[in-house]
Amino acid sequence: MEKPAIQAKWDMLSPLLDERDRRLWAVAEAEALGWGGITLVSEVTGLSRQTIHTALKAARGKAGDENEKPFKPGRVRSEGGGRKSLVEGDPTLVRDLEFLVDPATRGNPMSPLRWTSKSTEHLAEGLRGLGHQVSPKTVGRMLTAQGYSLQANRKSKESEIHPDRDGQFAYINKQAIAFQTDGQPVISVDTKKKELIGEYKNGGQEWQPKGKPEHVSDHDFPDPEVAKAVPYGIYDVAANQGWVTVGNDHDTPAFAVNAIRSWWHQMGRPMYPEATRLLVTADCGGNNGYRARAWKLHLQKLANETGLAISVCHFPPGTSKWNKIEHRMFCHITQNWRGRPLVSLEAIVSLIGAVTTRKGLKIQAGLDLGKYELGQKITDKDLAGIRIEKSEFQGAWNYSILPNRE
Repeated sequence: MEKPAIQAKWDMLSPLLDERDRRLWAVAEAEALGWGGITLVSEVTGLSRQTIHTALKAARGKAGDENEKPFKPGRVRSEGGGRKSLVEGDPTLVRDLEFLVDPATRGNPMSPLRWTSKSTEHLAEGLRGLGHQVSPKTVGRMLTAQGYSLQANRKSKESEIHPDRDGQFAYINKQAIAFQTDGQPVISVDTKKKELIGEYKNGGQEWQPKGKPEHVSDHDFPDPEVAKAVPYGIYDVAANQGWVTVGNDHDTPAFAVNAIRSWWHQMGRPMYPEATRLLVTADCGGNNGYRARAWKLHLQKLANETGLAISVCHFPPGTSKWNKIEHRMFCHITQNWRGRPLVSLEAIVSLIGAVTTRKGLKIQAGLDLGKYELGQKITDKDLAGIRIEKSEFQGAWNYSILPNRE
């Protein structure tokens, strides 16, 4: 039974019951609920778990347990008996607790727990510092009574939505359909998360002989001396095939375009021998961002080499999760190497190349051991040499780079 239903029963019956009957009702409900019943009933009734445990023993004694005394008729305690609650004897306790839990809205920005974990232990310590005698367990009961509960952060605040966001999605979809209908390739590109190379723990689990886990380093904190793998992926939307270039230098526009170049020679040209155009869908930032001059310059070089007119559509800011490569290819790579240390670049390439799915996804991978300089300066003269045609709709996000005429 759910908590609201029990709460409704308690709210209706408790005014009609004396102390003894309230405890009997709590025991009956806890017994009926089974595992976790005592905790739930304690939260609803305000009776402590120990009180319900004691009442449960007494009820069982009445049923025939010789070691427990059954309930006696009438009240359990005399009128007014029992220890007074801390709240009754300490009228400022609740106020001070609220100051500690929520200082910003309670007008106490100098709270001693402003920048400290608000565990019941820390809250009890803070209250004792203010002169209250209280335990962490009591603090927990007080928080529940005041309507507090344990809460996790929730991802719900979105960045400001661009007015053309939905229009851009529609534009990308329209372009992709047009290219595919014409037999031209459409690819989704992005850099996957960088990975430590070596005997480092990798998230997840895999089957191993019992008691024989694979041993890895006891730490994986950032170390400038430890190389990182930089996987840049290209996903062919229509063919459900992908390519990943694995480098170990900087993640630059030159590296990104060279990965597309490798895909074209290894997979793209054999699959689309008659292609004259290529559509690239990419995030709006990073090494393939729409503001990156070097991205456009190196795409121009690729267009000149291949003779392809390269059209680019960028996803609007804050929408990179909609990039198809994320949920059609990268997720399967992560799943395939879960629980395995990525001991070398070659091992990473092998693990990526072994990825397959029931829907027919196939991935090839290769190494790029080249060096890529950060902060490449692209002059206005270099930019003027790029043969770019911008779309009438959001030309900064949608453009084509044509091969230069000789």
